[in-house]
Amino acid sequence: MSGHKNAGRGRASFTRVQPGLALAAAGVDSDLPLSALAAGVGLSRFHLHRLFARIAGETPKQYTLRLRISRGAALLLTSKSSILDIALSCGFKSHEAFTRAFRRRFGMSPSAYRRRGFAADIASAAAAHVAFVRNVGPCLHFFHMDLDTPRGSDVTYSIVKKDLVPQTVLVVRRRVRRADIAAAIGGALPHIFQYAQQHGLALTGHPFTRYVEVGPGLLTIEPGIRVSGPQQAPPSLGAAADPTGAAPSDVVQDTLPGGPAVVTLHAGPYETLSDAYAAVETWIESHGLQSAGAPWESYITDPAEHPDPKDWKTEIAWPVK
Repeated sequence: MSGHKNAGRGRASFTRVQPGLALAAAGVDSDLPLSALAAGVGLSRFHLHRLFARIAGETPKQYTLRLRISRGAALLLTSKSSILDIALSCGFKSHEAFTRAFRRRFGMSPSAYRRRGFAADIASAAAAHVAFVRNVGPCLHFFHMDLDTPRGSDVTYSIVKKDLVPQTVLVVRRRVRRADIAAAIGGALPHIFQYAQQHGLALTGHPFTRYVEVGPGLLTIEPGIRVSGPQQAPPSLGAAADPTGAAPSDVVQDTLPGGPAVVTLHAGPYETLSDAYAAVETWIESHGLQSAGAPWESYITDPAEHPDPKDWKTEIAWPVK
């Protein structure tokens, strides 16, 4: 990502390390050693460690630990298994090791987290929350990443007008240069993910980014994650409980509006998303419609599971009057 510690990652590097990401995510319950990950991708341990950290923004150990704790947190809220059984199923060797790691990440013990439960009655969304943690959690650093993919020929978009249902979301607002969009999204989504888990908010749907204001030099964007709602997020637990170092107060609850919107699906790398936005904007004008708010893009495909950019799918929605 440009302007970020992950800057300069290209298609070849991501494709090379992607099997290691998949192995690490699939092997959360067994805590695969670095030697096993390196063997799985045909790299030396040193080379894999260096490349993995550059691509993912964290070491293999940090990556797997984050996934193990996140899955443990989801199981605490959605299963009746004992804390020890949850710890062992997530690759921890003991109740104590799980408790220490959990407390460092969320600022409370697993037992206190379980007693507090979800912030709202979300029985119908529990399965979606578990699926989000398991399937989307490993990929949150990679949405909108720049792989320096060559532009292909013009794409024809299928554009429709439909009525959307309002959705409760958590967002952070960032004012960035165009070159820093990917870095901002890659940093914000994991932060929101942790905030939601920390506060017992059920995660649902696809991550997204809303483009609040687009200027010639700077853009105001809102990366976000859908949560089960309507509900009011509880007060912040304080910066000391957030190991990312970001102020938890910058995560706010909002709504993706319902009502009429013009929608299309973009297939391919994120670098060509501007073509899809241009096609939607042209369609809106040609049909005599007017914008009714900021557009957003939802990341349908997890890039860590689908390394080829041609397989990535991004839905664009633009509210209209």
